[in-house]
Amino acid sequence: MITAGIDIGAKTIKVVLAEDGKVLGKSRVLAGIDTAAATQTALDEALANAGLTKEKVDRFMATGTGRKDCAITDREITEVGAAAKGAVHIHKACRSVVDVGAEEGRMVRCNERGKVIDFAYNEKCAAGAGTFAEGMARALQVTVEELGSLALQSKEAVQMNAQCAVFAESEVVTLIHNKTPREAIARAVLDATASRIISMVRKVGFEKDFVLIGGVALNPGFVKAMKRGLESDVYVPEDPEYIGALGAALAAAE
Repeated sequence: MITAGIDIGAKTIKVVLAEDGKVLGKSRVLAGIDTAAATQTALDEALANAGLTKEKVDRFMATGTGRKDCAITDREITEVGAAAKGAVHIHKACRSVVDVGAEEGRMVRCNERGKVIDFAYNEKCAAGAGTFAEGMARALQVTVEELGSLALQSKEAVQMNAQCAVFAESEVVTLIHNKTPREAIARAVLDATASRIISMVRKVGFEKDFVLIGGVALNPGFVKAMKRGLESDVYVPEDPEYIGALGAALAAAE
């Protein structure tokens, strides 16, 4: 059975086509203003990547913040459900999933079958999501990718006191004016992001192994900050931003 998982996020839309757990094709596009058109574009690109037509797909499943508005299917699975299924499929020992995207972060505890045991969202504070890092990168006049690389170069831990994204940007500007090295500021920004997520993780409780997914998992400085804060290794799968879509495709096959 060939299935399609469609993850409609706040910033990007991801599509994964799978058959018996094997990924046949995938695609990611910016969500933009017209989400329906972007979703169709993502599906078309994934189909082309897999060398398939839409008629060859047996089932479709949507997930993500925009799942209820998916014009392609009315089948849906929650973000936490999709994250758990996708993460356990990729890493069998996974029992805790940390998913950090553009607008929110979430922590999911699951069992060996990828069934959700408990979860929590960090959806009311931008400091625990990708947009926070993007905003701070702009203040430092670097890209998000450069922010991660700079953080890895820092040997100095600088404390950021602001817990709000708006005030944190002012704090970054102050640190710049005080001649604080950019590397140290970059590390402080990603440490602050990780701290928000780790606070949520400890609130829910966790078991090893940790799997880190979502677009922010592509940032090596953030990954290192998570490892420091958790005092544990963190498994980052290949293409971590597609794990939710993969989980949706797996759910569609059930």
